[in-house]
Amino acid sequence: MTITAAADGSALGNPGPAGWAWYVNDECWRAGGWPHGTNNQGELMAVLDLFRATAHLPDEPLHILCDSQYVINSVTKWMPGWKRKGWRKSDGKPVLNVELLKEIDQALSGRKYTFEWVRGHAGHELNEAADDRARAAAGAYQQGVAARQGPGFVRAGDTAAPAPQAASALSAPQAASQAASASGLRPAQSAAQAARAGIREIVGEPTLFGESGLFAEPDLFSELEEESRAAGPEQGAEATVEALERELLLPETRADLGRTGVLLHPEFAEIGSSGRLWTRDEMITELSDDPGVPAELELLAAERISEGSVLLTYRSHTRSGTVLRSSLWVLDGVQWRLRFHQGTPEA
Repeated sequence: MTITAAADGSALGNPGPAGWAWYVNDECWRAGGWPHGTNNQGELMAVLDLFRATAHLPDEPLHILCDSQYVINSVTKWMPGWKRKGWRKSDGKPVLNVELLKEIDQALSGRKYTFEWVRGHAGHELNEAADDRARAAAGAYQQGVAARQGPGFVRAGDTAAPAPQAASALSAPQAASQAASASGLRPAQSAAQAARAGIREIVGEPTLFGESGLFAEPDLFSELEEESRAAGPEQGAEATVEALERELLLPETRADLGRTGVLLHPEFAEIGSSGRLWTRDEMITELSDDPGVPAELELLAAERISEGSVLLTYRSHTRSGTVLRSSLWVLDGVQWRLRFHQGTPEA
């Protein structure tokens, strides 16, 4: 009998208080989180915990519904190559979230499984249920209250399977929980307070895109380059974002996962000419597969909407025609990042 479950993650601020969850039905689900992490870490942890929670049923195939192209590609496409290269990417840089990925690699050994991509926030019943629980767990860590963990893997007539033990590399929440027992605090409450009172060496100090240690590894698409740190002060915001927009129109930029990840905001969205709504992960994956052709930018206006936002309107020219475009850029820390884009082909 195939087990079908949705797995999802959430990070408030990305990185920030983070949660994860997998969901089969209202009687069979599990959630958890950390004081600080990323969406991708939450997605990966949900998948890892699902494999562990069903380890007592090795002959039953898992069908995992996931709205993260990063997670699906990591497990089904990229991981074998990363392992051959000593867990390094093709550019020689270390693989992000490597400890979680190594644990997943071990957990899926000998298992039958398939992944199916589903669009997030599109009304898919199982995905929405997992997302709700992951966000609730992240919210609990943000508010310093106990997070609902769920019943675990339970089916009608079964007793609950033992909760899987977290790997030693992922022991920050366990350390916080132990601190709670000693202090009388609730688990999530202690996670936030313990991080301030002495567990920082495990969880790590927060930085712009992550922290030191395991959860310091930035989101796959959030590697802030040194040149980006310096962008902005030397020129006006309008000129800065215009230059970044021109960079995004280059095929070599669009094919670069790391660079497009720096330029696109974590909450990026685009409405295409067909009316389709694109998310950040969907767009980055699409661009890496098909970066398109070079385009010239004819600037129509660059307007400072607020201290931290600039609206660009322009016309792009390619061999296939012209498109009227608008882009909203926002200042995220020290980096200008594209928050929203829309294009309409001209007749």
